[in-house]
Amino acid sequence: MEQERFYRQLYSSQDLVYFNVKVEQTDLNIGAYKRFTKEAVGVIKKYRQDIKDYIREVPEFLTSLKPLPCPVHALPIIKDMCQAAQKCSVGPMAAVAGAIAQYVGEELSKFSREIIVENGGDIYIKSSKERIIGIYAGDSPLSGRIGIKIKPEDCPLGVCTSSGKIGHSLSFGQADAVVIISKDVALADAAATAIGNIVKKVEDIQRAISLAKNISGILGVLIIIDDKLGAWGNIELVKL
Repeated sequence: MEQERFYRQLYSSQDLVYFNVKVEQTDLNIGAYKRFTKEAVGVIKKYRQDIKDYIREVPEFLTSLKPLPCPVHALPIIKDMCQAAQKCSVGPMAAVAGAIAQYVGEELSKFSREIIVENGGDIYIKSSKERIIGIYAGDSPLSGRIGIKIKPEDCPLGVCTSSGKIGHSLSFGQADAVVIISKDVALADAAATAIGNIVKKVEDIQRAISLAKNISGILGVLIIIDDKLGAWGNIELVKL
């Protein structure tokens, strides 16, 4: 995956300091007013431990490709992952990268008013100024040529991407990129997986957009396959 991390430059900006924090499989790129690696490591470890503890209690949480019931005693990050999975008819781990990005971002926002946390293409962003997130779509001719405008009044916001052609995340589709926007980053992550699963050819774009429209909490969707794209919702595309 390391050779693919260059996509991180697609959302970088000069007013923030960007630094990487890696804890086991979690590899975050964080943009903030200052570097606070030690604090970030502590927060990541805390939420990773919450998830690992629950997996020990419910092993299916790690492997299930279908939603699982969530007990009332579960911690908030577990509940959010379960609820996202239920809305999108996928396994709860389809929401893990988005959930960690959001929970880490929310906790680290006390150190910086501007915060961007990226976790394997899933982004939590809290910004008081307009920002552009470029879209990396593998070998598509549209890759790196379009971006999504993020307005401060819409923040905090989640922007999550799934691909059937790049990365190590499980996908049954063939989209170059499926991008979902939502206030709920875990939901955006799970929805990107669910919608990406059904995009196997250009003709599937409209059906995939219809699915996105029917998931409560989704604000916008962008689908790229080869040289074609489809978009719906509160999503403003810009040329890079």
